Amino acid sequence: MTPRLYLTFPLMAVLIWTGNNLVTRASAGAIPPSVIAFDRWFLAFVLLTPFCLRGSWARRAVIRRHLPQIVVLGLLGMALYQGLAYYAAASTSATNIGIFVALVPLLTLGISAVWLRQRHGPLAVVGGLVSLAGILFVLGQGDYGRLWSHGVGRGDALMLGACLAYAAYGVCLKRWPLPLPVWTSLYAQVAAGLVFLLPGYLMAPSAPATPATIAMVAYAGIPTSILAPVLWMQGVKHLGPGRTAIFMNLLPITTAVLAALLLGEVLHPYHLVGGGLVVLGIALAQRPARPRPAAEA
Repeated sequence: MTPRLYLTFPLMAVLIWTGNNLVTRASAGAIPPSVIAFDRWFLAFVLLTPFCLRGSWARRAVIRRHLPQIVVLGLLGMALYQGLAYYAAASTSATNIGIFVALVPLLTLGISAVWLRQRHGPLAVVGGLVSLAGILFVLGQGDYGRLWSHGVGRGDALMLGACLAYAAYGVCLKRWPLPLPVWTSLYAQVAAGLVFLLPGYLMAPSAPATPATIAMVAYAGIPTSILAPVLWMQGVKHLGPGRTAIFMNLLPITTAVLAALLLGEVLHPYHLVGGGLVVLGIALAQRPARPRPAAEA
């Protein structure tokens, strides 16, 4: 495979995640949030079982030894992140969801700076401030004063909480490198996440199984939960984490365009300005810092 074809791995992953943002928004009102949150991971768990159960059983002692970390990862990455996003979708747009999800890399930098005491260069700080200005511009619908007078909407607040949970998940993965194969680790985390999602699923009203709801769960459970991570990992393997991460900048753009075309959402000027600031800030934060001259060092 030529180097240019390797670019299709992260691009396809971003397109799948774009579709998931639209499915998350479209599921509002059609499926109870706790039901689709449980169903999509249960479907992924069932599909992974033939491939992961034997390896997981063989490594059960390692899993048991690292069970507290696996439980926290399952709570953050599987239960809270997408679970909160489904609740947020009832009162925010797919466009806003895409902009918030694009903030995850910057939120990860912030959490790692506080928890892991990682030092980031001035470009990362400037990029974070620019993206913060962009997200506040979107939340205020083009008027920063509106935030002071009206506050943040419930859906946007829940989406911010979801992204903070996923950023914390990424930092925990780095803080706790589990001595498990990738798919065994994912399988164990999904199992832990299902335990947290089960009470909400049992208490939720029953959802009618229609072709539309089945398609939503299938998309969230197969391409989003299984295929996209594989494509992303292949991108990191062949292109490196830095070049792969740049593709996340496309997420708010592709989500906004497809939400306008497929869901009929209206793109306002504040979406363009605020989303542009978010993308600019992410691009600045991901640029490597210039090495100091040898004499200065």
